[in-house]
Amino acid sequence: MRTVRTINRSLWSLAALGASLFPLTGAQAAGFGQPVPWEMSRQIPVTENARDILSFEVGLHWLSLAISVFVLGLILWCIFRFGEKRNPTPSRTTHNTAIEVAWTIVPVLILVAVAIPSFRLLRTQLSDPKADMIVKVIGHAWYWSYEYPQTEAGGGFTFDANIDEDKQPRLLQTDNEMVVPVGKIVKIQVTAADVLHSWAMPAFGFKIDAVPGRLNQMWFKADKEGTFHGQCSELCGQRHAYMPIVVRVVSEQAYADWLKEAKTKYARIDNGTSFAEAR
Repeated sequence: MRTVRTINRSLWSLAALGASLFPLTGAQAAGFGQPVPWEMSRQIPVTENARDILSFEVGLHWLSLAISVFVLGLILWCIFRFGEKRNPTPSRTTHNTAIEVAWTIVPVLILVAVAIPSFRLLRTQLSDPKADMIVKVIGHAWYWSYEYPQTEAGGGFTFDANIDEDKQPRLLQTDNEMVVPVGKIVKIQVTAADVLHSWAMPAFGFKIDAVPGRLNQMWFKADKEGTFHGQCSELCGQRHAYMPIVVRVVSEQAYADWLKEAKTKYARIDNGTSFAEAR
């Protein structure tokens, strides 16, 4: 087990070294909360889970590069060392026990070393911490609805978020935004009213399927304020490409003010539908 931990530390040390030697700049730099032209990396992560995913992904890329270079080197060495000119008489070697043991054990150790951070990520994603607030997300063909339950701080309203094609960034803006406070654990409960959808937010490092008749849940804790954009990530029909997601992360005071305003803006009318729905 000590050997596995040593290999694991070595792998991610190599990844960190590669990232420091070749930082993403200019056209390769990631966008904040939204994609940017010629982007080659993930969006800037604003949750611990997203940062862990990015670190894990970069580590895998550098590990894959190292393995590819090593295998290429072996192939070239075999071509030049054991070519016909250097070996007019072919070798009759049929096996080498030490090499066969090595090329079995080393890949197993590498896979185990990769599995450790992978399982750690899954454990974090599937954990169920005590939430500071809960928002229910409902996918429709083709828009999203958000339900804020009644709490001491406020809530008790529902609103729809439809695409606003007149705003920029194009096809990523909605007429209403999901608003959450910074530094708080937000639990998202996701379902669908008709067909399969998927609520995805790249900067938060997760996406979750919206399945009719089923309630899936996940959580995030954003540590930076800003406006973040995502999209439905499950092919759901004709207007699948027109189901953007907008989450605005604000300070606690700004969130409290928004709750008071939203309570009036999205107040329910007598028949149980919201004013947004009535319009």
